[in-house]
Amino acid sequence: MPPVKPMLAKSVSRIPPGMQYEAKWDGFRAIVHRDGDEVVIGSRTGKPLTRYFPELVTAVRDNLPERCVIDGEIVIAYEGRLDFERLSERIHPADSRVRLLAERTPASLVAFDILAVGDDSLLGTRQSDRRKVLRAALSAASAPVHLAPATTDPAVAQEWFDRYEGAGLDGVVAKPLDLPYRPDTRVMYKIKHERTADCVVAGYRHHKSGPVVGSLLLGLHDGAGVLQHVGVCAAFPMKRRAELVAELEPLVTDFNGHPWGAWQDAEAHEHARLPGTPSRWSGKKDQSWVPVRPERVCEVSYDHMEGDRFRHTAQFRRWRPDRAPGSCTYEQLEEVVRYDLASVLSAGGG
Repeated sequence: MPPVKPMLAKSVSRIPPGMQYEAKWDGFRAIVHRDGDEVVIGSRTGKPLTRYFPELVTAVRDNLPERCVIDGEIVIAYEGRLDFERLSERIHPADSRVRLLAERTPASLVAFDILAVGDDSLLGTRQSDRRKVLRAALSAASAPVHLAPATTDPAVAQEWFDRYEGAGLDGVVAKPLDLPYRPDTRVMYKIKHERTADCVVAGYRHHKSGPVVGSLLLGLHDGAGVLQHVGVCAAFPMKRRAELVAELEPLVTDFNGHPWGAWQDAEAHEHARLPGTPSRWSGKKDQSWVPVRPERVCEVSYDHMEGDRFRHTAQFRRWRPDRAPGSCTYEQLEEVVRYDLASVLSAGGG
């Protein structure tokens, strides 16, 4: 019975041997319950997503067994690749807006595990046997419900890791073959792409615990030489947070003349990427920050870009005193070769 929290993965640097491998999808993790006409779609935290994806409720009734519980990912494809930004737009309070977007950019469900079917719970069943049950359960399924591609060949998994990023995927997940389903426990393994970039530090936010650095605000220059906000780096030890305040103190300035000085002007966000951009995710969160002169450069690691910004929080690697801020441009970022998402999904029976 819902809610059920999904089984989770811990990060590793390399693809481990002797496991089942799947692509890592960049969407909303979802546990889908179906009992006849009743459908409940639960999020990773257990909160319901059902109202935000009415087209998937219909698709579940048409494609899944009469009574089952499926683990999968809700994704939206746009121009041949996954589009997380369009997916995020679906979390909207207005039902009319949700239904409009459901028609304009319909979502898909990629199923990669099964927790129950009919009267049988499969939580104690080994991973390799659950995969067989899942394939049988989805043998007649069609878009927008897909069976996730899976393999036990690490060479194929490495090929997926190298090629599928161009379709918007996030890396590879490895699952031990004898693994039972363990909700809310990190017993799988994820291997994600990581790259580095040299970015300009143009401000920081305070940590929730007090007047120490919570995150550094990062920028890159666009083709016109304008410094655009591309994300933040965080996850510093508490001692280091205090040290960063002292290091950046000589550079602290006011908003007059700062390249992001207009961040509190809503209209300014329409013409440039600035920190403090309002969103449905930030809610009433304090978006204020301390401006510093954009004179210092740091190297950060990141997994991939979403448009012109980092998809996730970047990780601080080191200061780069040898780099001039003006040399930190988008041109340094690696361009991923595009790969058609339909080619990924067509491998689902493998």
